[in-house]
Parts: sequence; C-alpha cells; structure tokens
Amino acid sequence: MNPILFKEQLSQDVYRMRVRAPLIAEERRPGQFIILQLDTEYGERIPLTIADADPAEGSITIIFQAVGKSTKQLAQMGVGEKIANLVGPLGRPTHIENFGRVVCVGGGIGAAPLYPIAQAMKKAGNELTVIIGARTKELVILEDEMRAIADEVIICTDDGSAGRKGLVTAPLKELCEQEAKPDLAVAIGPPIMMKFCAETTRPFAVPTVVSLNTIMIDGTGMCGGCRVTVGGQTKFVCVDGPEFDGHQVDFDQMMARLGSYREQERIAATGCNLHDEAVKKGLKE
Repeated sequence: MNPILFKEQLSQDVYRMRVRAPLIAEERRPGQFIILQLDTEYGERIPLTIADADPAEGSITIIFQAVGKSTKQLAQMGVGEKIANLVGPLGRPTHIENFGRVVCVGGGIGAAPLYPIAQAMKKAGNELTVIIGARTKELVILEDEMRAIADEVIICTDDGSAGRKGLVTAPLKELCEQEAKPDLAVAIGPPIMMKFCAETTRPFAVPTVVSLNTIMIDGTGMCGGCRVTVGGQTKFVCVDGPEFDGHQVDFDQMMARLGSYREQERIAATGCNLHDEAVKKGLKE
C-alpha cells in the first residue's frame, strides 16, 4: 500500500500527487515510469511517468489526466488514502549527456513526463529550450517549473490565450532553421503531435527522441499489448522504451492500436458492465 502524501489540481482534469514509494524514489531515473493499480483484484493497471522524486521524503510525483474510469477514480482519492499496488521504476531511462543545444517539446499532459528529462538535460550542461503546447491558457501546466530550469520557454496555445497562437511545430521549425540548430529534440505528448514534431525535425537531420504511451498491462514485455514498430522491427514500449527514435516510429500503426479498446473504455467510463453491454449488442449469449 502506498499512501498519498499530497494532491493538487493543475488544470481541468489534470492532477499532481506525491505518493510514498521510498524504494522507487531512490532508484528512478528520468524517463522511467510506474504502473499502479487501485484494486489488486480487478483494477486496471495504469502506466504513469514519474514526474519527480524526493528520496529524502521517500516519495515520487505523478501527474495524470482524469480521462478514463481508473484515472477518474484516482482523481477522487485524497491525502492519506492508499494506492493498492504500485510497481517501478520501469522502462529504460533517458540517455542524458551534454549534447549542446537541446529543445524539449511537451504537448498537453506531455509536459509532465518531459519535466524530469528537461531538468536532467539542463543539469548536464545543455543549452535548453522548452516548448509547451496546450489548447488554452488554462490547460498549460508546469510553466513555472520549466522557466526555473530552461534558458528559454515558448508557450503555444491553439486559441492564442497564452503565448503564441498555433502548434508547437512552428517554433520547433524556427529553431531548426537557425544556423546553430538543436543537437537534440525531445518530444512528448499526443501521438499525432509527436509524429509531426518528428516530421518537422526530419528535413534538418535533428535527432529526435519521443516517449510513447501505449496500451500496457504487465510492464515486463510478456503481454505484447504495448508493441510498436520502430525501424521496421517490433519493439515493446515497456522494456525497449518508452523512448525511441521519432524518425523510426510507425505512428500511424501505433495510433490505430491505441483505438482498439475505445468502445470498452467508453462503456467502463459510464459505469456499465462490459458483459451486459456486450449481450445487448448481440456479441455474447
């Protein structure tokens, strides 16, 4: 059991929690994630990136968006309540070194897993530019935290209510067009956003790392639910990733797989019984 030590709402449906997990706090590295389960018997297993850690307190920080049944249940929990099952750190850590100029691009909730990577890149001596994108000003998260570590922060919103109006790919392209273009780009966010960030950097030969958040169950490479195609080869996000060369990822296949259980997710979110719903539709007797 892992007690919740702190909770706050960052924006609409987005929450930050500190959870007691001393062993994970000691071992985690930027880019790694945990899998949590609210009910050990029937609960869904949710992969979430470790947004920060405090080994002295013995805590990790998770930031999540309440979009499905389980994340909505998690959002309703408060300080002192306990998460039934939490395992990690999982996945391969981000490769951190002094590359020179690094641009980190976060779309929506993607700013959360981006933060520890940006933090580590700056600590390694890189010149750091951070681009944060969101639909509106109210949905921009971690702006203050990013400004505290980055040399430059660029905010983009779809409606122009904060920063520049438009997509994150516009300032990313401008940076790539400079004589001193980035030596590395890191993009984390919705799959479509990561796809077009990779396509933006491709003509300029800027190495681009993306962090994939796919359907995942066990987190050990056994179930195969998180498989993706990278460079024509099958990879498993939980053990081979979550980070990959963005220029090699088959994003279209990944996005198609992400929609595999959309109907079941919709039913679960409404509180219906999956079996009863299937019977109504004639899928089961």
